[in-house]
Amino acid sequence: MNRRLEPLITATALILAAAGLGYGLGQHQQLSQLRALLPAAAQEPRPEVMPEPPQPAVAQEPRPEVMPEPPQPTVAQEPRTEPQPQPTVARESFVAQAVRRAGPATVRIDVERTVDEEGMQDMPELFRNHPFFREFFPRGRGEAPFPPRVRRGQGTGVIFDAEGLVLTNAHVVQGSDDASVTLTDGRRLGAKVLGRDAITDLAVLQLDTDGSMPVVTLGDSDAVKVGDWAITVGNPYGLNNTVTLGIISSIDRDGGDLGITGKRLDLIQTDAAINPGNSGGPLLNAAGEVVGINTLVRSGPGAGLGFAIPINRAEAIARQLVASGKVSHAMIGVRIQVHTAELARKDREDPNGYGNLPERSGVLVVQVMPDSPAAAAGLRKGDVIIEAGDGEITDPSAMVEAVDRAGVGAALELTLVRQGKTITLEVVPTDMQELGSRSR
Repeated sequence: MNRRLEPLITATALILAAAGLGYGLGQHQQLSQLRALLPAAAQEPRPEVMPEPPQPAVAQEPRPEVMPEPPQPTVAQEPRTEPQPQPTVARESFVAQAVRRAGPATVRIDVERTVDEEGMQDMPELFRNHPFFREFFPRGRGEAPFPPRVRRGQGTGVIFDAEGLVLTNAHVVQGSDDASVTLTDGRRLGAKVLGRDAITDLAVLQLDTDGSMPVVTLGDSDAVKVGDWAITVGNPYGLNNTVTLGIISSIDRDGGDLGITGKRLDLIQTDAAINPGNSGGPLLNAAGEVVGINTLVRSGPGAGLGFAIPINRAEAIARQLVASGKVSHAMIGVRIQVHTAELARKDREDPNGYGNLPERSGVLVVQVMPDSPAAAAGLRKGDVIIEAGDGEITDPSAMVEAVDRAGVGAALELTLVRQGKTITLEVVPTDMQELGSRSR
């Protein structure tokens, strides 16, 4: 055991013994007794601990100065865009939108006309004089053998002017000067026929109203393409505001190809249903613009084919009817048919053909009316017209358009091929009615 610790151990033992002996004495007395009992060795001072010699200072290398990092360029942050609401699915179809646009100005037209029962008058005299028939068809003095009967008709029209002008078919108001017009809002107004044109099957009515009327938006029928949407609105069989949908099946359909005589029609063909009562109603495009006036439907073989008058043509006719109540149709007095290079080759093989027809497109003159502008200008049967005015002629409809553009009384220059030679003639169109009176 370490000798330096022995006195300390002895002193500790004595202190513990003194603690037991001096139980109950005060603290001061106990401390005095303890000090007396401690041996001298325990009271010796501790040897002084010499401090360690100071270590020589080590020169510290200066810390390299840390250069501050150059400021980073501020990057422009794109503004946060708020999430856009998702577009809702449109519940209204383009057809519904088109009808909503044109519907208020599409009207029902009701007419009454008085007709004679001509069919009964064609019965044999034996039957017409029979007492049974005389009971139902009495014939007194000054009385018609068969009394006239009132027939009611119905069609559709469109209000194309806010002053209350209605465009419809001529056959809708044929034989009547007055009509009753019903709007989609239930208003029923009287109407007067301002004029009708049987050649184009168009008529204009003036509504009896002092207020402004809803009007349709007229489109451009020249912009119509095969395959475009076609929407019809009308009142077939008295079923008001009936809508049908289809496409444009063909354009520039010649009325003559449909067996229509005495008309001047280049029609738009559609498979959208056009039924009796739809006549005079609008043919709409997908935007709800009027591109045609429905005029007829092909029944029987080929049923389901509807036809409409192009609105560009119809509007021009309507303006003439408003201005004067009639339409002037320019005419030169020829019957023509389409001519092609293939037809020219076939004609050469025909011993009864015209002979030496040009192998190019144009229109072939098959008849010249006597005392007509064409006869006066020197046109002949077998001539092939290739130009009229400034335009090339490739089919009969182009020729009719050229004459219409020239108008009544204006000179029209024609370029034609006759027996292999190209010649130029000048013709002055006349009014169709005047030309008809000459031929009687």
